[in-house]
Amino acid sequence: MLRILEEHPSDAADREALLDAAFGADRFLKTSERLREGRLPAAGLALVARDGEALVGTLRLWHVATGDGRPALMLGPLAVAGSHRDQGIGGKLMRRGLTIAGARGHGAVLLVGDEPYYRRFGFSRTLAKALDLPGWYQPERFLGLELKPGALTGACGMVHATGPLDPAIDTPATLSMKAASGAEMR
Repeated sequence: MLRILEEHPSDAADREALLDAAFGADRFLKTSERLREGRLPAAGLALVARDGEALVGTLRLWHVATGDGRPALMLGPLAVAGSHRDQGIGGKLMRRGLTIAGARGHGAVLLVGDEPYYRRFGFSRTLAKALDLPGWYQPERFLGLELKPGALTGACGMVHATGPLDPAIDTPATLSMKAASGAEMR
């Protein structure tokens, strides 16, 4: 029986194995990864799909802001195990994630992905057209969705990460923050 649940810390190894199988090691080179790197996903918006005890899907959303300071979420990655593709699990994860995001008061979601797939959830290129991402990406794959009408109207500029740093991960940002606060470095 398929269940969609909030991700638990014990899911990390299975989630990473699923993402490696779905996207390979090159996934860490993607521009979207720069917005997630060293950060925690948005509260309540890291989801997993389980078939029995097996983790067969994952979806995470992250806090970002547009260049003109509008808060938004960045969706990704979304992945489903090869053994469970074409069963609608990705769609179920998307609908649950977007429903939770809306219920928590988030106004907009951005992603880099296949527009024909994400269009059915309301994403469009038009809403992200005046936005940019740090690094290389295919602009036609940068999409937006308004959970609140007008949340992206007129939004422009470079999207940047705003979510809380993950204290368990040492990145240049967390090391700088630790040094600034006088925290002991590992």
